[in-house]
Amino acid sequence: MARVVELITYPIKGCAGVSLTEASLGEAGLPYDRSFMVTDGEGVYRTQRRHPVLALIRPRVDDDGERLTLTAPGAGELSIGIDTVSARRDVVLFGSPYQGIDQGDEVAAWLSEALGVGCRLVRVPPEHDRVAAGLTPGTSGYADSNAVHIVSRSSLDELNRRITDEGGEPLPITRFRPNVVVEGWTEPHTEDRVRRLAIGDAELGFAKSAVRCVVTTVDQAKGVKAGPEPLRTLARYRRAPEGGGTLFGTNFSVIRTGTLAVGDELDVRSWDGPPPAE
Repeated sequence: MARVVELITYPIKGCAGVSLTEASLGEAGLPYDRSFMVTDGEGVYRTQRRHPVLALIRPRVDDDGERLTLTAPGAGELSIGIDTVSARRDVVLFGSPYQGIDQGDEVAAWLSEALGVGCRLVRVPPEHDRVAAGLTPGTSGYADSNAVHIVSRSSLDELNRRITDEGGEPLPITRFRPNVVVEGWTEPHTEDRVRRLAIGDAELGFAKSAVRCVVTTVDQAKGVKAGPEPLRTLARYRRAPEGGGTLFGTNFSVIRTGTLAVGDELDVRSWDGPPPAE
């Protein structure tokens, strides 16, 4: 039986993740997932594509949701009150316009020093009404796509087998920045065929396979780009149809909110095609 072995939320888009043992899954995913975003002075998002050092910034939101604490090597620690009421400002994510609440000059200066380039930090406003497209559309914060990204251990094992067969070093699951890591499916990429899924008392619907970008080449522990893998190997066997990039992992939308935890078994309610052999 497949089960959850890791839960990770990423409060600030592009920054380090926070491991959870249990969480309340909301309409936009795990608690505070991609609720914050680093931008330039014009409101355009900054990501690891151009600023891999973002991976070294570790955010933490207090249990009451009122304070955000940041740490990074050489930058020390900063704690700020989270602003959810100030005036909204225009922000841009993948060319699309949204709104954000600027979190102030102190955190902007801290981030600018850490990244070596001018930054602002914005938070998703309460009225955020983004709808991420897919077979099952759904809302999300500032994530690249839908609310929940799932990767299985068997998919990573198959990728690493191919990489090491060519003399490369195996990669950790952190390269793919998943929200939910699943163990127990023997067939690689089984997550691609799941169409409706219950975990705990929450339910998810398949949105789309995840198209991978250059962020997967960033060493998440060092905050630097680290060569062509995994994109080089994925391009050999995981090409999307019609030149649509390389695929690894699956994005889901939240159909029913609820609580999920590490150790929960996955109840697949429907498959694309027959279920995998036991």
